Amino acid sequence: MDGVTHLINQLKIYLDDQEIKIVESAYDCAKKAHEGQKRHTGEPYITHPLAVATILADMHMDVPTIIAAILHDVIEDTYIEKENIELQFGKEVADLVDGVTKLTQIEFESRAEAQAENFRKMMMAMARDIRVILIKLADRLHNMRTIGSLPRKKRRRVAKETLEIFAPIANRLGMHAFRVEFDDLGFGTLYPMRYRILQAAISKAHGNRQEMMELIDQEIHRSFQKYNIRARSLTSREKHVYSIYKKMHDKHLSFSEVMDVYGFRVIVDKVDTCYRVLGVLHNLYKPITQRFKDYIAIPKANGYQSLHTTLFGPYGVPIEVQIRTEEMHKMAEFGISAHWLYKTEKSGLGEAQSRAQEWLKSVLELHKSTKNSLEFIENVKTDLFPDEVYVFTPKGMILELPAGATPVDFAYAIHSDIGNHCIAVKLDRRLAPLSTHLINGQQVEIITSINARPNPAWLNFVVSGKARSNIKHFLKKQQRDESIELGKRLLEKSLNTFELSLAQIPEEDLESLRKTAKLDSVSHFFEEVGIGNRTAILAAKQLAKLSHLTDKTTLSDTSVRHPLAIKGTEGIVVNFAKCCRPIPGDPIAGYIESGQGLIVHVEHCPSLKKYHHQPDQYVPLHWEKKIHADFPVDLDIHIINQRGSLASLAMTIAEAGSNIINLHFDERSFLVTSTLTATDRIHLARVLRKIRHNKNVVRVTRHKIGK
Repeated sequence: MDGVTHLINQLKIYLDDQEIKIVESAYDCAKKAHEGQKRHTGEPYITHPLAVATILADMHMDVPTIIAAILHDVIEDTYIEKENIELQFGKEVADLVDGVTKLTQIEFESRAEAQAENFRKMMMAMARDIRVILIKLADRLHNMRTIGSLPRKKRRRVAKETLEIFAPIANRLGMHAFRVEFDDLGFGTLYPMRYRILQAAISKAHGNRQEMMELIDQEIHRSFQKYNIRARSLTSREKHVYSIYKKMHDKHLSFSEVMDVYGFRVIVDKVDTCYRVLGVLHNLYKPITQRFKDYIAIPKANGYQSLHTTLFGPYGVPIEVQIRTEEMHKMAEFGISAHWLYKTEKSGLGEAQSRAQEWLKSVLELHKSTKNSLEFIENVKTDLFPDEVYVFTPKGMILELPAGATPVDFAYAIHSDIGNHCIAVKLDRRLAPLSTHLINGQQVEIITSINARPNPAWLNFVVSGKARSNIKHFLKKQQRDESIELGKRLLEKSLNTFELSLAQIPEEDLESLRKTAKLDSVSHFFEEVGIGNRTAILAAKQLAKLSHLTDKTTLSDTSVRHPLAIKGTEGIVVNFAKCCRPIPGDPIAGYIESGQGLIVHVEHCPSLKKYHHQPDQYVPLHWEKKIHADFPVDLDIHIINQRGSLASLAMTIAEAGSNIINLHFDERSFLVTSTLTATDRIHLARVLRKIRHNKNVVRVTRHKIGK
């Protein structure tokens, strides 16, 4: 039977004659367009779109999707334009074909911006119409089934891309059958030797396990009869090759340890029976504590529902059992595609679609908050991880988050404003660090403050794409605002050299300078000055010339007369050097580092020497009169080697109104190298005096600059 006959036979199951005629006309159009083109297998190219359409016909997809599958390569590979498709088959089909066409040339082997942009386009097309990704998944499935004909390098690239992106997407949409085939085909292509060895070992193990499987099967059946339970199906559940490999690799288990687990699946008529079966099984075999999961009450993010339990079987062998209804089983196997496959039945399978749409909505939010395509792809890949943790809000609402999520992820999942202003968390009514990993069933209460802002350190522990993108977006905006403000101050200082101020510069002169620099706006120009990408003194000189003014004073004299004031609270574009740790009261100077802004040093720090004769980078500085902030300072403290010395030292530092940021003790020299906080030199002197009076301290000095 040729490909088109097989497709038509599949379509006859659920389409009428008129609809099939439209599909046949699409086939005629594609066949003519692809005439003379061959696949790597040597077959006519038309066999590929036919195979893709057949995969979708098996899922009972609608007519526009089947037609779009047949035509999915014509815009990219033939003379046919989108307008031709729209004219003959309508706008809906044309948009589907166009959506799939935009997905070409995706290469995740390289992290290049253009390739990441293609992935972004794929996700956006998918967000507009879920059928786009179903066509793409079917397209990828057939390509993977025929991957052996491709050159080795391309085979590996496509297989890696399939395992990293398309298998997780299929899983996220609940399409288990697709995911399993993607996993095994991708694994077999990337690691053919490992695949063959594992496959042979699995075949051999099946024979050895047969007797035990039959014994367990008989005992379960007897229990069901005893309690008058009718199971529509009781089958052994075998793990596929890739899942066995992943379990061995991730959990460092041997093959025998993985295969020692016996899996069964029980399919029943209704939800009530699921829980009755669970009770019967727990009565037959002892359950393993902490290994029970109720995905019926709390479904997975992709709509998956089942009861999972692990039992001590005969001779102590572990048995994993899944219990679900027939409708749940359809959902587990086909996910989002079950909406089309079983849409004539009143089985409530629209849940998969609503959950998929929720996920796509979150993808659109990520798209809005990330301008960089590389960042977008990483955030989406993070959200494709299959494991979830389920926690409760104080009002009892269930929230699903990625495994390893923290209270900060939780806060952003509720709303970006909650995340941006969170300061603390209560887990089950007890205060806990914001970096705590959440566990199933916890109640999470976020405490917010209107003055709070995201902390850059949060990026070290958040796991959800939404939290990560929102934090980065806020910090970028904050950095931009701070850079603009610093840029204005640096330019103002440099204009003082020419006895000018920003207020005296006409707007048209600033606009002219902006155009010369080819920047979007004057604010963008100030930002470039603030982060050090443009030099303030050169910009000031250009503005002076534009204003037809001359340099009336020498650069060095005037720049010393007008040092820049430092408040200590400028933010992330003003950085205090770690080599000398300047604090208020220290004479200071600094330099502009491209991309980082202003770096502040103690004036006599050796790191500043090379900048003294570079007026375009060197910036004389002074402290504002009233500063209310804590600054880190390094101390060398020699102590007596006796019990309680360190504890006594810590108490003294606290009594002096200082906090310990870092502390290192050298047991050979009894030297404590400590980083403390001080508000200024007067406060530091008070801290040093207190430490010297401690009976366990031999000597204390501020860490030598340049050490």
